[in-house]
Amino acid sequence: MKKQKILYAEDDATLALLTKENLEEHYYEVDHFSDGADCLKAFNHNRYDLCILDVMMPGMDGFELAESIRKVNQDIPIIFLSAKTLKEDKLKGLRIGADDYLVKPFSIEELVLKIEIFITRSKKTGMVNRKLIAAGKYLFDPANFQLQHENKMIELTQREAELLNFFLEHRNEVLKREQILTSIWGQDGYFFGRSLDVFVSRLRKIFVMDGEIRIENLHGIGYRMIVPESSGPSA
Repeated sequence: MKKQKILYAEDDATLALLTKENLEEHYYEVDHFSDGADCLKAFNHNRYDLCILDVMMPGMDGFELAESIRKVNQDIPIIFLSAKTLKEDKLKGLRIGADDYLVKPFSIEELVLKIEIFITRSKKTGMVNRKLIAAGKYLFDPANFQLQHENKMIELTQREAELLNFFLEHRNEVLKREQILTSIWGQDGYFFGRSLDVFVSRLRKIFVMDGEIRIENLHGIGYRMIVPESSGPSA
């Protein structure tokens, strides 16, 4: 049985350790980070089933972190755990897109129950909305970050899957760098541009088994993903 993976942001080391240990006893895999920036970096390079976020953290706080997560993933469940008890704080968290807001100290039993509910609901929604996309000799499952080639299943990172999905939505079209960066990273900048080049290089290596698919580098402009016209999306 595959463990559900949780992204956990909490700067209180003692509370984080206790919560992480309790969740792992309930067969969850937990990645813990003590600040929002590191947490966001992990989110952008891994696949998670749910996020648990503290609000008050150094640097990027939980609200900012949740807003950044929601820019790239509208569906992943988010639970806030916070010592901030004001109604305005709770409403802010829910408006950002959180599924729930628990006030510290909280019951671990209640947290586990909510995690189970939200992950189950997210899975059911994903199954309803699941769409497979054909591309040459490959079949792409954007909801599960998977690419199938014949009998081989290739696991993608979330960012790789988002970039590939964007390319396939605009297959055979010229895409400007700033257009790609704004759509996937939420902003255009030098370091994001370097990241784009790295992810394009990774996708090229993945598609090497189909010579008809290629990602062209259009100097000074951007990229174009060439996919045979016969390779259309399938449900």
